[in-house]
Amino acid sequence: MKIIHSENLGYEYQSVNEQGEVELAKQALSGINLDIEPGDFIAIVGPNGSGKSTLAKQFNAILTPTEGTLWVDGKDTAQEANTWEIRQNTGMVFQNPDNQIIAGVVEEDVGFGPENLGVPTEEIWKRVAECLKTVGMYRYRKHSPNKLSGGQKQRVAIAGVMAMKPKCIVMDEPTAMLDPNGRREVLQAADELNKKAHVTVILITHYMEEVVYADRVFVMDQGRIVMKGTPREIFSQVETLKKYSLDVPQVTMLAYELQKKGLPLPHGILTNRELIDEIVALARQEKKEPARPD
Repeated sequence: MKIIHSENLGYEYQSVNEQGEVELAKQALSGINLDIEPGDFIAIVGPNGSGKSTLAKQFNAILTPTEGTLWVDGKDTAQEANTWEIRQNTGMVFQNPDNQIIAGVVEEDVGFGPENLGVPTEEIWKRVAECLKTVGMYRYRKHSPNKLSGGQKQRVAIAGVMAMKPKCIVMDEPTAMLDPNGRREVLQAADELNKKAHVTVILITHYMEEVVYADRVFVMDQGRIVMKGTPREIFSQVETLKKYSLDVPQVTMLAYELQKKGLPLPHGILTNRELIDEIVALARQEKKEPARPD
């Protein structure tokens, strides 16, 4: 069974006056069809205003469709009776970790969620230790969150969601407020969470470098999904991404420019190591080729 499945999902923001009449309506999502498998690492990218965050809030039933249907772990998000279970199975990590951290000690904050779910005390502390180790924050368990860096706080927020044992974690631009080191820390935690704990991760971002290791990428524009594929398939279409006002990773752009200059590189190079290996291979091949007679 799909962990996320939608059919023609749409959402309209409405402004209502005192008489309950709709004064203003704005279509934020249209015709969204998604299938996400358990254990996937999915990235959703798009320019500002493309509908990424509105879609993220659908997965946790913070918002529910005004058109079409969305199922999370087989449950219709529009059915109010399903909301509690959907939110247990789909955790959210937002941009600002300060909005999610409420306790004065790291381990107490991580244990807050499972405590509210009625998890026995012994099991709570076991989960706290496991989750803090997974995100690399176990040695900070007795620290005050106020003394942590932005990246460390975000990892604590991720651990707090993990401790509730969701099947899926949605990360809505979790690195937007972080420096490069903090971004690296959070992405590493998300990758380990996906690979070691087999949790489905949905990463919403506008940093294209962050989606390189995703299983699949969905590109959004004006409330619609306009491209989908593996990172390599998506980043092989540089000109199409430019049309949607999106960049590509710097190394991908460098390889693209070298291709235009005549270097026979493959499309969609994603990492520095990959580009170096391709250039070295070309140099070796050229060295082995016999010189052409005049």
